[in-house]
Amino acid sequence: MSLVFIGLGVLLLLLLMVVFKLNAFISLIIVSLIVAVLEGMTPLEAIASVEKGLGSTLGHLALVLGFGAMLGKLMADSGGAQRIAMTLIDRFGIGKIQWATMLTGFVIGIALFYETGFIILIPLVFTIAQAARLPVLYVGMPLVAALITTHGFLPPHPGPTAIANVFQANMGQTLLVGIILAIPAVLVGGLLFTKLFKKDQLHAHIPKNLFNPKEFTEEEMPSFGISIFTAVLPVLLMTFRAFLEIFFPSSPLLPTAEFLGEPAIALLISVLLAIYTFGLGRGKSMQDVMKSITDSIGSIAMILLIIAGGGAFKQVLIDSGVDQYIAGIMQGSTLSPLLLTWLIAAVLRVSLGSATVAGLTAAGISAPLIGLTGVSPELMVIATGAGSITFSHVNDAGFWIYKEYFNLSMAQTFKTWTLMVTVLSLVGLAGVLVADLFM
Repeated sequence: MSLVFIGLGVLLLLLLMVVFKLNAFISLIIVSLIVAVLEGMTPLEAIASVEKGLGSTLGHLALVLGFGAMLGKLMADSGGAQRIAMTLIDRFGIGKIQWATMLTGFVIGIALFYETGFIILIPLVFTIAQAARLPVLYVGMPLVAALITTHGFLPPHPGPTAIANVFQANMGQTLLVGIILAIPAVLVGGLLFTKLFKKDQLHAHIPKNLFNPKEFTEEEMPSFGISIFTAVLPVLLMTFRAFLEIFFPSSPLLPTAEFLGEPAIALLISVLLAIYTFGLGRGKSMQDVMKSITDSIGSIAMILLIIAGGGAFKQVLIDSGVDQYIAGIMQGSTLSPLLLTWLIAAVLRVSLGSATVAGLTAAGISAPLIGLTGVSPELMVIATGAGSITFSHVNDAGFWIYKEYFNLSMAQTFKTWTLMVTVLSLVGLAGVLVADLFM
C-alpha cells in the first residue's frame, strides 16, 4: 500500500494547490503529515519527521541560497549581469543565444551544485531574455538542462561522487565518460526539446523582486572581465577543490582548497568581492549596497519555506521506509544491470524526490551486480545518476526552485521542467547502453 499512499499524497497536494489555491508551503506540510500517518507513523513521529526534513533541507540550502541570492542581486543591480548578457548576445548573436546559455550552464555546472549554479545564473537568464526580447524559458531551459545534467552525471557533485565510491569506480574516468555522455543529453533535452514548444508557450513573468529590469548605460556597467570574474569566482574555487580531490588527493593544499571550495564559503567570498566590484568600487555607498543585499533575502523568503516543505515531504517518505519497500520489489529482477540500476534510481527518485538519496540507494542495491556481471563501474555511476534525475515533481526541491524563480504555474512546470529532466534521463540511459557495447 506504500505506493498507493504516495500517489494519494501527490494527488491531495495537487488538489490543495491547484483547486483550492492553498499556499504551497502549507499544502506540503499538510500532505507530509497525512502521508506519514498513512504510512504507519504516529502523529508525534510524523511531526518529528517533518521537522527533520525542514531542518536538513534548509541546513543544506539556506547559506547557498542566501549568498547566491545576494551575489545575483548585486550583479543585477550593478549592471554586471547586463554586461555579461550583452557580451554573449554580441558574440553568439540572437540566433544562437541558446547555445550561449547552454554552454554557460554546462561549464559552470561541472563545478557548481545545481541549486548554486541556478541561483547565480538566473539573473543572467532574465537579463538576456529582456535584452534579446525572447521568452524567458526559451533562454533559460537550455541553461537549466545543462546544470541538472552535470549535477546528476558528473563528479565532483555529491551524488555521482558518492555513487562512484559505492561502485569503486575510477573518479577521473567517470568524469570523462560522464562529460561525453552528458553532451548529447544536454543537446537533446536542453536544445531540441525547447523546439517542441511555440515561443509564446515559453513566456514567463519575470519576478521583479528577483530582477532589476533597468537598462544600464555603457558607463554605468562594470567591465566584462570584472563582471565575469566576480560571477564565476565560486566556480573557480570549487573547480580547484575538485581538481585536487580527483588528481592530487595527497596535496598539502587540499585542506585549504576544501574549505575555500565549500559552496557556502565560495559564495561568501564572492559576495564580499561583489560588494566592492559591483558596489563600492562603482561609487555606490555602503547603504545602497546593503539595501540590495537586504532586498535579495526578502525576495527568497517564501521560496526557502516552499523548498523546505518539499524536504519535509521527502523525509517522511524516507523515514516511513518507502525506499526499503521499493528495493524489495526491484531486487529480484533479471534485467541488464545498467537498465536495472537506472530503473531502481528512477522509481526511488519519483517516490522520494531526492536525487542523491535515490542514487545512493540504487547504488547500494546494485553494487553486487558489478562483480557478478563485469559491467563497467563508471557506466554504472552514469546510469544511476541518469535515473536519479528523472521525472522531478512536487516532492523535489529542484521542482520548486524552478517553478518559483520562473514564476510558473504547476501545469507549466510539469510541461517544461518535469518533461525536460525525463528526456535528459532517457538520453543519458541510451548513451550508457550504447557505450556499454564498447567498454
